[in-house]
Amino acid sequence: MNPFSQAGGAPAGEHQPDPDYLKFIQNIKQSTGIDLSEYKEAQMKRRLTTLRVKNGYQSFASFYEAISKDKMLFYEFLDRMTINVSEFWRNPNRWEILRDVILPELSAGGNRRLKVWSAACSTGEEPYTLAMILDGKGLLADSSLVATDIDEGALAKAKQGLYMERSLKDVPQDVASRYFAQEGLMYKFSEQLKKSVQFRKQNLLMDRFEEKHDLIVCRNVMIYFTEEAKNKLYHKFAEALRPGGYLFVGSTEQIFTPGQYGLEPTETFFYRKKS
Repeated sequence: MNPFSQAGGAPAGEHQPDPDYLKFIQNIKQSTGIDLSEYKEAQMKRRLTTLRVKNGYQSFASFYEAISKDKMLFYEFLDRMTINVSEFWRNPNRWEILRDVILPELSAGGNRRLKVWSAACSTGEEPYTLAMILDGKGLLADSSLVATDIDEGALAKAKQGLYMERSLKDVPQDVASRYFAQEGLMYKFSEQLKKSVQFRKQNLLMDRFEEKHDLIVCRNVMIYFTEEAKNKLYHKFAEALRPGGYLFVGSTEQIFTPGQYGLEPTETFFYRKKS
């Protein structure tokens, strides 16, 4: 039996490029700067195929034409692409380490303003968790807290600050009562703390990063990128930290060779930039 197909000459069972999807990737990059090829292809294509079919489009070509003209469909595409699933205090023991170990080290001496960045902040749960912890430590007033995401729809939800009860399931009860007010079925985040967070649109893979951060939090995002994209991002994050600054990653995103980025592991999922 001939192991090569007549159509393309590739071995049987080998991954076949999909010209329709490849053209879609090219079009999206040209029109938005978002490079879908830097995300794991099988996961991304599966998610976007589900979205395309749900909206009644037979091909990625017709789907691209539609999202080029329909702003709401484009936002739905961004939402599906970025997987905006988040919770306050996700993996609580790691936030306790941040509160009890990392922040006291970063603020030692008490004479320096902390520069904190929540990267790929989704709908705001992560930067607002940071705001609550910084406020509880008496550090928020003297900190700069920026949160960025590629998805304008997610940023709009973050600025609104309204959440379902399930998003608060890991928030300590005393903290929840201090910073949230129930409004019907929703919970509204503190207006005062909302003002402490500066939300901005940003493409992590394409845009330049500010420098000299004390703390960068980027959790549960890197798992969607290719190894090449991860490598690029870890270099960029390391360059954006001041010496002694920390990168805080998600519970499935351990960096196996942090030394190549000038980082050293300290607590689990925390990496310090070498001085």
